[in-house]
Amino acid sequence: MPAKIYSAANIGLTSHLIEVEADILASNAAFMIVGLGDAAVQEAKERVRSAIKNSELPFPRTRVVVNLAPADLKKAGPSFDLPIAVAILAAKNFLTLSLEDVPALFIGELSLNGAIKPVNGVLTFAAAMKEWGIARIYLPRENAEEAALISGVEIFPIQNLEELVSHLKGQKILTPFSSPKKNAPKTPLADYYHWSLIKGQQQAKRALVIAAAGGHNIFLNGPPGSGKTILAKALAELLPPLSLKESLEVTKIYSVAGLLPPQQPLITKRPFRSPHHTASDIALIGGGSFPRPGEITLAHRGILFLDELPEFPRHVLECLRQPLEDGVITVSRATNSVQFPASFTLVATANPCPCGYAGDLKKECGCTLSQIQRYQKRVSGPLLDRIDLKVEVPRLSSEELMGSPQNNNDLKNLRKNITQAHEQQRQRFKKLNIFYNAEMNLKLIEKYCRLDKESEQFLKQAIVKFQLSGRGFHKILKVSRTIADLAGQEEIKLEHLAEALQYRQTIFH
Repeated sequence: MPAKIYSAANIGLTSHLIEVEADILASNAAFMIVGLGDAAVQEAKERVRSAIKNSELPFPRTRVVVNLAPADLKKAGPSFDLPIAVAILAAKNFLTLSLEDVPALFIGELSLNGAIKPVNGVLTFAAAMKEWGIARIYLPRENAEEAALISGVEIFPIQNLEELVSHLKGQKILTPFSSPKKNAPKTPLADYYHWSLIKGQQQAKRALVIAAAGGHNIFLNGPPGSGKTILAKALAELLPPLSLKESLEVTKIYSVAGLLPPQQPLITKRPFRSPHHTASDIALIGGGSFPRPGEITLAHRGILFLDELPEFPRHVLECLRQPLEDGVITVSRATNSVQFPASFTLVATANPCPCGYAGDLKKECGCTLSQIQRYQKRVSGPLLDRIDLKVEVPRLSSEELMGSPQNNNDLKNLRKNITQAHEQQRQRFKKLNIFYNAEMNLKLIEKYCRLDKESEQFLKQAIVKFQLSGRGFHKILKVSRTIADLAGQEEIKLEHLAEALQYRQTIFH
């Protein structure tokens, strides 16, 4: 009789239950794996055969057929090694303990000597088990703490195939893994740059505080050496700490991508991704024959920093337009369509021209007008329209360069103020799946960004004077809401609106 056990596969960030069936036929010796597996799955035949024999367990001398169902779902990676080996041993009636009594999930890569190696995506498997009606999982020992982040899952860490077989035969019962307490993570200060050591640039600093408080995208434009890159990287010190829910979101992404740091099952720091301008569109948005997350998804709930924005190929930058609006990216292929989360804060920097000194009062620009226009038009108007805050970062004066940095308490106070504003937003959107003012849709803007008559008249005049688009109009309201939150006020006032408006002025084109 064929034996059937359960495993799992990830398509994007979605887990699918996989039935692993094994049958032993009275025919010539052969080993076949069917069910639309990739090269790594097909290579499992040699790993499984060697692992079973080197664990001093019996491998069939006749025909072995393994089926991975559903057959129309692509399977990738070595995580099916362990379930294939267990299914074969069960089909040979070597395992006396009935696997059907307690449905369980088996995940793991096998070494030739029978040792079990860690695999990617375990957190997403564990999170989906309740939906499948499975409460027990057998997995590599190194993945146990990662799976334990999901409550209600009985976890059995396995070191080698022989140990698992002894347990399943009832000879040496293993103890379930003890789940650590899952309290909200404490995030230390970021170790990029010291905010309070940055001199001058008060307007840019204020804009970064607003961006950190409301999750707003920001564009810094100025000559070389004005501090744009340092300011952008220092934004990481201002960001509110990840909540437990956000940490799990980010950890799932890094687990599937195989980027989860060793000995750190839960990511507690907000991601900071800084791809080089030579990155391809696939590297940025994700993709491949088996779609994997790109830089914008790896920056989810954190920062995507694009230094020297016009140096990126225009077709790569245009890929950002949809995820900046929707907070998700859909990667479509001929056989399937995968959706990845992409709710990030975009921080972009640029020089005003190829030489960097257009408009500089102290150093003459050596570029022609056509060179400047061609350089600036590498960044399209629709993309710039999706950026909430646009700030000029001028050259520092000699007095500012030689002056002393600000008080060291500045960063502590700013973080406290930002965290309070973030908590206001958390309470405001507690019944929704969003965290920041920047994520509000039109319905929420209408509800939470109401203006008094004086402010309405002011904004009406600004729309005409600055020829604001509909998107620009809504961006101003979102930023105004964040400025009001930083001030601890429920209603948006005229001064909040006026400050938000100054960040919408065109600095390119």
